[in-house]
Amino acid sequence: MRKGLLLGIILVACIYESNAQYGGGYGGYGRYGRPRPYRQQQFREMENFKPSLDVSIGYGFPNLDKYLLNDFYGYHSGSTTQTGPIITSLDYHFAPRMAIGVMVNYGKVSRPYIDYNSGQQDFTGSLTNTAVLLNFTRYMGGASQKVVPYTRTAIGFNTGEAKYLAPDGNKAASTDDGTTLAYQIGLGVQINATKNGGFFIEAGYGKYIVAGGVKLKF
Repeated sequence: MRKGLLLGIILVACIYESNAQYGGGYGGYGRYGRPRPYRQQQFREMENFKPSLDVSIGYGFPNLDKYLLNDFYGYHSGSTTQTGPIITSLDYHFAPRMAIGVMVNYGKVSRPYIDYNSGQQDFTGSLTNTAVLLNFTRYMGGASQKVVPYTRTAIGFNTGEAKYLAPDGNKAASTDDGTTLAYQIGLGVQINATKNGGFFIEAGYGKYIVAGGVKLKF
């Protein structure tokens, strides 16, 4: 709950900052009709900027949904197997340094639970999860640059259900849906190979630690 509140505050603060950066008092001018020096660059960017719809597809590692699986007294867990998360996002790039949209992550994790006393695996925990998040991206460079650093703040919800099954397929432990909160905070670099697309590399925390993929602009 606290994490969700914190991330919500961060997201609102970013949106407020974007509004202040491109709007605000005096229309970007000082009291005597002169453009404020720190806004002149933003005005030049706005003059040459065209909004776009950005589609991203990537892959993250490791899948941090493994932490949504429970620990059990008297058991230790073996090596985790994982798929994904596979990352897709659809974002409206509405200002030179701002974009907002929806990010969807899909992945699978599973791990064995081994009895401390016998050393035998008693059951397996698994989770197939799709997370849907509101995605806010702030670019720290002009849209026309070849290499553009950015920050990402995303918050949403998980839809997966953890299952703990014995080798014979029977339920071995109570099902726990875990936390429904999903979030991702990241710092990345977008490489614009052409005017219509490129690549991205990102590091962060929430659903994954590192990620990479392609981005297309429409």
